Amino acid sequence: MVRFRPNVAALMVRDDGRLLVCERWQVPGAWQFPQGGVDPGETAEEALFREVREEIGLRKKDYEVVKSRSGYRYLYPQEVRKKKVRKHGCEGQEQQYFLCRLKPGASEIDTNQRPREFAAHRWIQPDEFDMDWLPDFKREVYREVMSDFFDVKL
Repeated sequence: MVRFRPNVAALMVRDDGRLLVCERWQVPGAWQFPQGGVDPGETAEEALFREVREEIGLRKKDYEVVKSRSGYRYLYPQEVRKKKVRKHGCEGQEQQYFLCRLKPGASEIDTNQRPREFAAHRWIQPDEFDMDWLPDFKREVYREVMSDFFDVKL
């Protein structure tokens, strides 16, 4: 039986409909949404608020959760799976995505957090998301998410 690590991801949008994407610190050209694992004893929403604060510096007061959807799963690639099974006891991730709207007067996005996850950020229209930014094993989940939340076919 495959074990999936619980994970949350933030689809942060501004009033103009633009979506936040962040470039991974260690992988230039790899853009994704803020995301991370759910710690033991933590709810998915608590994990969301913690991960967003840790990765891009926004506090709960800076945005509101509009909706969420869970059940998005992917397996790690075989070469990564062995390491991750040792680290988390899981062979993949099951993600819950949260559509979050930035509030007026919100703090600026700050990717200069410690430990550093992201090198840069930018705001894009959802249909501008480029699947080439992702490793192959994450692409199907991103296709589903972009369709489910933004009615965008990638």
